[in-house]
Amino acid sequence: MSTSSHSGALRGAALVVVWSSGFLSAELGAAHAAPGTLLAWRCLVTAVVLAPWLPAACRLLDRRDWVRQAVVGVLCQALYLTGVVHAAAAGVPAGTSALVASLQPALVLVAAALAAGRRLTRTQVGGLLLGTAGVALTAVADLGSGTALVAMALPFVAMLALTAGTLLQERWSRHPGDSVPLMPGLAVQALVTAGFAVGAAAPAGHLAPPAAPGFWVAVAWGVVAGVSSYALYYVVTARDGAQRASTLLYLTPALTTLWGAASAGRTPPALTLLGLVVSGAAVALLQHSHRCSERVRVASSG
Repeated sequence: MSTSSHSGALRGAALVVVWSSGFLSAELGAAHAAPGTLLAWRCLVTAVVLAPWLPAACRLLDRRDWVRQAVVGVLCQALYLTGVVHAAAAGVPAGTSALVASLQPALVLVAAALAAGRRLTRTQVGGLLLGTAGVALTAVADLGSGTALVAMALPFVAMLALTAGTLLQERWSRHPGDSVPLMPGLAVQALVTAGFAVGAAAPAGHLAPPAAPGFWVAVAWGVVAGVSSYALYYVVTARDGAQRASTLLYLTPALTTLWGAASAGRTPPALTLLGLVVSGAAVALLQHSHRCSERVRVASSG
């Protein structure tokens, strides 16, 4: 394995681990406070943690960069986190939210293909169908156990927002001169997301935090997982492409489900496990297709 391949594998593995943990922090926090309260304080603390990079953002980013980072922040963080946190509060299991979010590769692949005027390969279509089937199996299992259909729609809204933000992020960082330094960009996004979350929580009277230690554990967990996962996600998107970053999300549901089951001392339903296996097969197909496409691209450019 080459050095670049090894680095890419490490980036991918780290992304899967930290992204998975974020769903569990939302589930933990939902047990102690209203979703708006959890989201507001998670975003506020994140903005404070990233505040040291704001002076660099003011120095390095022009008005266009600020607008772009604000748009990506609203889509990839504010709307995405709102959907995930509210889904957890409505009783959607962390593993299910992760699995629904992992449908994002399907949309990214289709959107990228349409934008480039090319057709999807049979392998890609097979991977997309398998991934969708895996999500459907898990959703059926959760609906059968009492999760409301409306609640199941929340992770889908989050996934759509993340997809749009991912495509814009890749488009705006395609040329070296347009790329934004990682930490200043995240600081701007965190500032915008905090304003969004506080603006939504304050009028509803959900800004005051509870005294429960579990709430602050969930906030701290969410901040660490959030900063790490978004930093890795943007790095993978910029260096390995949106398709690679999005496809890796197919691997997060299995880890999230296993972590959640272990922490609660329960065994996941058989249908949920089947959905994870099917989604795993989808990952294999999509990754194989991605590697083949890269080999063709390198060969044609050589």
